Amino acid sequence: MKHFPIIIIALFLGGLLSFSQESKKIIIKSAGSFNQDENRLPGAKILSSRGNVRVQLAHEGVDVWSDRAVYQGEKNFFRAYGNVILKQGDTVTMTSNYIEYDGNTKLAISREKVNLKTPEHTLDTDTLYFDRNKQQAYYRDGGTVRDSATTLKSKRGKYFLEINKYEFLSDVEIRNPEYELNSTKLDYYTDSKHAYMYGPSTIIGKEYDIYCERGFYDTEREEGFFIKNSTINYNNRKIQGDSLYFDNVRQFSSASNNITLTDTINKTIVRGHYAEVFKARDSAFITKRAVAINLIEQDSMYIHADTLMVTGPEDNRIIRGFRGVRFYKTDLSGKCDSIHVNQKVGITKLLRRPILWNGENQMTGDTVHLLSNVETEKLDSLKVINNAFVVQKDSLSDNGFNQVKGINLLGKFEENELKLADMVKNPEMIYYVYGDDGEFIGINKTICNIKIRMEMSPDEGIQDVTFFGEPNGDIFPDKDLPKNARRLRGFEWYGDERVTSKDDLFDEEDENIKLPKIQGVDQPFDFDFDEDLIDLESKKQEEEEKKRPPLKNTSKAIEPNTPKKPVQ
Repeated sequence: MKHFPIIIIALFLGGLLSFSQESKKIIIKSAGSFNQDENRLPGAKILSSRGNVRVQLAHEGVDVWSDRAVYQGEKNFFRAYGNVILKQGDTVTMTSNYIEYDGNTKLAISREKVNLKTPEHTLDTDTLYFDRNKQQAYYRDGGTVRDSATTLKSKRGKYFLEINKYEFLSDVEIRNPEYELNSTKLDYYTDSKHAYMYGPSTIIGKEYDIYCERGFYDTEREEGFFIKNSTINYNNRKIQGDSLYFDNVRQFSSASNNITLTDTINKTIVRGHYAEVFKARDSAFITKRAVAINLIEQDSMYIHADTLMVTGPEDNRIIRGFRGVRFYKTDLSGKCDSIHVNQKVGITKLLRRPILWNGENQMTGDTVHLLSNVETEKLDSLKVINNAFVVQKDSLSDNGFNQVKGINLLGKFEENELKLADMVKNPEMIYYVYGDDGEFIGINKTICNIKIRMEMSPDEGIQDVTFFGEPNGDIFPDKDLPKNARRLRGFEWYGDERVTSKDDLFDEEDENIKLPKIQGVDQPFDFDFDEDLIDLESKKQEEEEKKRPPLKNTSKAIEPNTPKKPVQ
């Protein structure tokens, strides 16, 4: 008799129940031949391909093709071997060398060269568990996901088919021509290409690198939001804060709450509670309790202002402060409305109502310039331009002040201490004079038409005075100089406002800033795929396979006149 392969819509074999009566049963749609081996597989149907006819099984919206299959009707279970193809609708295609499927639990386990394909991506792994009830797939021995431009790898992963979402666990890697991302836990949406990170993660781009322990990243736009132990490094700046935003296309970053900007090249740190960084323009501004800290010869200069701006490339950085400027260094402090620090040339400009203290010396004027040696980082000289005024409280009198005023003042520093000061253009002076034994002699009140040179001490003030030109003045006994004549015009004493430590930089408003609550990324990591159930089912099948005797070759061809009725 001649044998013919056959494709039938519903192949009724012995032991199968009518699918019209029990729709949850697995259906055999086609096979080239079948046989039975009651010794090894009692009650099972062994299906094989022949010619162009492949084994095809179906169950509630899923079709599985293979070279060979073993179907156990009572258990509603099958195992399929060789060139396995599983299709679910028109959106999911999975290929492998082996699959086992339970029609009661709708759990499929695919092994060996598993490839799952959707319109958005492909997944390659060695073993994949597919729960059709939950529409979730899971792997735990390494998997690779690929979409149009990105490759994602992880040790363990879970795929939610209905929302096109992956949960990656352990050793997560994302590779893209523009960046690399590594994480311990990560959610990835294949439609939007959005990644949510829930553990230590790094993103390394061509001109930036990012670290965070909780965050969001748009892998197509290279745009992200990071909220736990986060750092952005670019343009020789390190940005840290409770909340960081990053946009590589706009070359822009911002930070909120407890932020720190670090410039390692220029030894500068800027802190505050809000910052914006513009990479393309080499600029950043910081506000809300903003303070810049610059390391100068093993000492730190602290500059506080309502708003600080840091601009310029690494070899020409400029720091500007606006409104309410206060600064402090162990041997120098002051106040002004705005400040301009050019680190390249070593000049600091105090603008609008500046007050400078060096030791016990208070200096004011319209503008103050501090010049530093850029190589030694030491203060070199001082310029007070227009309305220069030097005041020091006399330590031996109750309410006396040594005072020198003029148009301009030029000072010279030695070891960061003001040693010489020339008051030029119509200088005036009031100076308390004492003898060698400390006895009070009188008050020197003098006007000079050229300049006065003073030898200064930060602790003791004016030590010696040299007059250039013809001085006009005298030393008055205490009783002969009225109280109202002991102050030069324009005299102001700001001793109560003096900045004596870095704690004095901030006023009450700065200390009472209310920080906004950082809105974090929700953490939906509930990796609830029932691994114990999967392990139990898989091990049970493996144990049953070992107990069975060798399979006998008793294959029978399916003939055209096969009865089309359910086999009982």
